[in-house]
Amino acid sequence: MPPPKPIRTALAAGLALALGCSAPAPAQILGGGGGLGGGGLPSLPSSGLPSVGSPFPDTRAPASRIPDAPRPGRSTLPTPSSLPQVVAAPPAPALPQVGPQVGGVLSSALPAQGAPQVVTDALGAAAGVAGAALTEARRVQAQQLIRDHPDVVEADDHGAPVVRGEILALSPSPAALARARQAGFGVRASGALSALGLQSVTLTAPRGLSAPEAVQRLRALDPQGQYDFDHIYQESGAVGRGGETGGPAGGSIAVTGGGGAMRLGLVDGSVAAGQPALSGARLVQRAFAPGGARVTAHATAVASLMAGARGAFRGAAPGATLMVADVYGPTPTGGSANAIAQALAWLAQTRTPVVNISLVGPPNLLLGAAVKAMIDRGHIVVAAVGNDGPAAAPLYPAAYPGVVAVTAVDGRRRVLPEAGRGTHVDFAAPGAQMAAAGLDGGFVAVRGTSFAAPIVAGELARSLPQPDRAGAARAMQRLAHDADDLGARGADPVYGRGLVGFELRTDPAAVGARTLALRGP
Repeated sequence: MPPPKPIRTALAAGLALALGCSAPAPAQILGGGGGLGGGGLPSLPSSGLPSVGSPFPDTRAPASRIPDAPRPGRSTLPTPSSLPQVVAAPPAPALPQVGPQVGGVLSSALPAQGAPQVVTDALGAAAGVAGAALTEARRVQAQQLIRDHPDVVEADDHGAPVVRGEILALSPSPAALARARQAGFGVRASGALSALGLQSVTLTAPRGLSAPEAVQRLRALDPQGQYDFDHIYQESGAVGRGGETGGPAGGSIAVTGGGGAMRLGLVDGSVAAGQPALSGARLVQRAFAPGGARVTAHATAVASLMAGARGAFRGAAPGATLMVADVYGPTPTGGSANAIAQALAWLAQTRTPVVNISLVGPPNLLLGAAVKAMIDRGHIVVAAVGNDGPAAAPLYPAAYPGVVAVTAVDGRRRVLPEAGRGTHVDFAAPGAQMAAAGLDGGFVAVRGTSFAAPIVAGELARSLPQPDRAGAARAMQRLAHDADDLGARGADPVYGRGLVGFELRTDPAAVGARTLALRGP
């Protein structure tokens, strides 16, 4: 199905000026997510690329009421940050991926290093224009999601999709809750994310109030309180849901396989337990989305890159135990900040040392607090930087301090032109011209930062058998020491500390990987 006209128009604006004579990339599973906005943080310098910024400028609240999300910075574990205490509730559907539409035009033209300055300047300008097209396309996609599901999805005050009528209150006082009830707010859920040391209350807005109006009203009632939307985060894949199936009901746990002692966490959809490439791994899966679980192509591909092995294909930690938290399920609100926080609390409770999150979106108080709590407890959180382009604003959770932010390279070790950039980028790993497990028992070609992050997570898990702050810092140092420095000498905003796991890229032809028609963008 061709992209809707507004998205085609947005993409064309960039593509017309961005090396339009190059051939587009073949169809494949695309991941790493163009985000649903960067929360209004200014774009970071990207090797001279023009700044495009977020499609959703952040006008939510003055800093005196709600602390701003920390500016991106390189991960140092353990990481001291100052995110507030937090919240809890339900999840959102995958939006189609747009990044690689531009990537197909630019990927053959961006060398890993050593290009003449006149060439890199021209390519930088072209990539910046393409980034503007990606940002506009992302805005159009967010609007489409809201139009398609107006009963359960609405926009926050800068256009990002959120769960309709639900507000997250962070550690509200009894007096503040009493005032909220008197003003017509209800309490949908209240409880502690005990493993993270966080308290949360999910409030329902009075009839007739939009989410932005509800947040504004709560802040007026409780100026010292902390309230935020239940933002929806994008599942990084863009392949259609054909062949995807249901899984265990919400809250139940499904266990398959034997697996080894090494454990990794995956926050995504559910994984196809019958995939032959994962037969040697142990899958422990739990659903956190309303309506139960749903097996997805994206989660299955990511899982295989973490713990799979079959023939010529090998993931980063073959035979490991994967703790899979399905935050999507079959509902339009899958992928909410609340569901992700609940998933992280479960992974903290099970003492899963390394967690991969190939999802992207805006900053959120709940998500930020949950991530900080994980890092403070000695876990390593790995996240994809996203595919909104080099000039886009940073995406979360990858841009939170202490998170290991991962970009992607192709088969010639060149950064993907659609990959995000910034000082928060820590490592690069293969994310294109590579195979991963598919839903049909075979392999599929994949592309995107989504598929680079699990390789880094698997590499780190080899050095961190259990959560430990000092051990996490040593694991990071060890991986940085082994990384292959690309781009500018030393750490840089394109490749971070360097390329790792390149030997784990399996050429699609080596395993007979098929290509899939794109859905959207």
